Amino acid sequence: MMGKIYSLKRGIILIIALSFVMVVIVPSPLTGGVIREIGTEGLPLSTSDFSAVPQSVTEEATKLATELFGKGQEECHNFVNQLLVTYLEAKDKDFIIVFNPGGWGWDSLKSSPGWYSIADGIQSELDSLSYTSLLLDYQRTTDTLKGYLGEFLLELNLQQSKAKDLAHRVQFLTESVPNLRVILTGESNGTVISDQAMNMLKDNPQVYSIQTGPPFWYKNATLDRTLLLTSNGINPDSFSQGDFFTMVRANLQAWFGFSRPEDSSGDVLRVLQAPGHDYWWHYSEISSQIINFLEQNFGFK
Repeated sequence: MMGKIYSLKRGIILIIALSFVMVVIVPSPLTGGVIREIGTEGLPLSTSDFSAVPQSVTEEATKLATELFGKGQEECHNFVNQLLVTYLEAKDKDFIIVFNPGGWGWDSLKSSPGWYSIADGIQSELDSLSYTSLLLDYQRTTDTLKGYLGEFLLELNLQQSKAKDLAHRVQFLTESVPNLRVILTGESNGTVISDQAMNMLKDNPQVYSIQTGPPFWYKNATLDRTLLLTSNGINPDSFSQGDFFTMVRANLQAWFGFSRPEDSSGDVLRVLQAPGHDYWWHYSEISSQIINFLEQNFGFK
């Protein structure tokens, strides 16, 4: 038994070391570019016509991209295009709602049915308050080995380049569109990047956050202008509370065909059962808290 424990510890150390080598030491486009394009319905935003973008906005986007990536790099060009096309989508809106997926970070909002219902509910509530809004995906990684390792470091809070990338984008938008307000949303593992970005933008009063089901090991740093939900009001969230007994029991029951309906209502990485780790707009606890948050912070236009 001691030998197995030693081997397990050695394996974990090896994984962490490999993660540092692959993600931190080896040069990569991890700090921006195509792996974290913002798009709608899972597709990147795109356009070839930037004639409606003011020169000052283009210059600011170019300045920011140059600071991050240097001159003449493909990442710099891609980043500028992403900033400008997002600006075009946002310039006539009152709100931008940015979704940070759970899991490994590459799912779109449409692939996250619980949060798709919540996002639709948020838009409906903003519409009832006479505000216009736009939903955006923030796909922070790709389905590759480097994507897995980068996400691993993110969850350990050892790397914040993804949050910095998102924070830069949001800061650019709010400076370019002074009346725009941004709501950073996140589910499960996606709450980590939402909270890190909120912490970087804590002095920006145009940015808010709504988060559900954060990992049990992560402590949120920024609660100002943030609604943090750790229970769906139906069952305790075993993942957020670190209730290992409930999760182990649910998975054993699932493996041996004895699952209970309440145990299949949530999962982690679509592999492990995590009872209570599901959030839907039709859960009264969820919709009521979000509606109160929106009305208290924004009211009628």
